[in-house]
Amino acid sequence: MSVKHPIIAITGSSGAGTSTVMQSFQHIFRREKLNAQIVEGDSFHRYDRLAMRAEMKAQEAAGNLNFSHFGPDANLLAELEQLFVDYGRAGSGRVRKYLHDAGEAEPWGQEPGTFTPWQEISGDTDLMFYEGLHGAWAGDGIDIAAQVDLCVGVVPIINLEWIQKLHRDQKLRGYSQEAVTDTILRRMPDYVSHLCPQFSRTHVNFQRVPIVDTSNPFIARDIPSADESMVVIRFANPKGIDFQYLLNILHGSMLTRPNTLVVPGGKMGLAMQMIFTPMVLRLMDLKRRA
Repeated sequence: MSVKHPIIAITGSSGAGTSTVMQSFQHIFRREKLNAQIVEGDSFHRYDRLAMRAEMKAQEAAGNLNFSHFGPDANLLAELEQLFVDYGRAGSGRVRKYLHDAGEAEPWGQEPGTFTPWQEISGDTDLMFYEGLHGAWAGDGIDIAAQVDLCVGVVPIINLEWIQKLHRDQKLRGYSQEAVTDTILRRMPDYVSHLCPQFSRTHVNFQRVPIVDTSNPFIARDIPSADESMVVIRFANPKGIDFQYLLNILHGSMLTRPNTLVVPGGKMGLAMQMIFTPMVLRLMDLKRRA
């Protein structure tokens, strides 16, 4: 953690909706005229797309059927921790990008599924913003969570997460339902061991809960809409949170525990703006004072 160079991390699995949270923070950064160094969790994968496929086959041949991006062995977690340490100390560090598709790869003259070269952070940034799988990971002598000033977990209930992943991977990436199901099953041990524990280290968790039947996510034709959902917001430390103000401005919301606010799904974006804007401004105020 650093007063002069704060770090915000969004952590959650693929298909969980972390990109939506990222958009809310980008609105805050733009409105408050903050220059954020964006770090994508995919850029700290250990293998590019082709190498990952080869490594998965090698792991399967060795009897490991659960090798996935969720686990530490497929990621550069020590390097991610070092980036956070370096940035916290001096606003510096090495970053790169993972090129997901042809549109992202074309300006770099590279193939999709590859990494750009490592580059030193340039320019004067106000803060670092990470979005990925391991923003609150800790273990094996590595403690990424300890370097983060504001950590947010994005955790839809598991059936909804599967529905979102099935729809995204089938419609946008052209995978078959069987292939996506195999990926979900392969990742499950790492999900339990390496993702779930992170949500006990976050400062705020957003969990979207559908209020329609999602009993069998593998036959769902549509992703439940925001209006068909409620969002459970849990604060690790509710001290300083003006719940009465939030209840007044977020119509239809309620407190279910002293540290838990429930809001209608359609109010999720507004709730993020109302909750995180003061938190970001507080980090910036501390930075200026330092």
